[in-house]
Amino acid sequence: MARLSRAESQERTRERLVATARQLFLRNGYGATSLSDIAETAGYSKGAVYSNFRSKDHLCLVVLDDIRAEQLALLTDSLMHNARIGDRLTTFAAWGEAHIGDEAWTTLEVEFLTGTRHDDELRREIAARVAAIREALAQLLDALAQELDASLAMPADQGAMTLLSLGIGIGVQRIADPTVPTAVLTDTLRLILRMRN
Repeated sequence: MARLSRAESQERTRERLVATARQLFLRNGYGATSLSDIAETAGYSKGAVYSNFRSKDHLCLVVLDDIRAEQLALLTDSLMHNARIGDRLTTFAAWGEAHIGDEAWTTLEVEFLTGTRHDDELRREIAARVAAIREALAQLLDALAQELDASLAMPADQGAMTLLSLGIGIGVQRIADPTVPTAVLTDTLRLILRMRN
């Protein structure tokens, strides 16, 4: 077996630290997880964490980036990879029911956001990431409208903001009451796409 280069070894260490941090943050919470916990569980020194990430906050940003990227890929797949629009909406509804309000993910997002609210640099980082998610959703809405040869009920960026805000709100409600339905998200998407039920 070929020996890893320094860059490959560092990338592998970084990936393992992110995977370990994700597991611990989701299981125990952001505040309850220390960098020492992450390093020890991953099998590295705390120095290895600091050689890859400026701080625990910056490590959490990467963890949240990974989670959001996975969810965006699942969402995109639900809306773009079925032939019939009705099947797409059914898959979208199933995605929402399975993922909106995931207790570990939603709690981590809320805990991290409230904990970093006084750090202007992190707030800018978070705002840029949320803007990128909105942009990706807007592009998805535009692609759907074009494919359906339909005009959206509102500009795509407003539709994306509406869906994202609704999803976040439902997600927070579902932490307290997992029986809160997500069907309103699919109904709102139908309205944005000017589709009849």
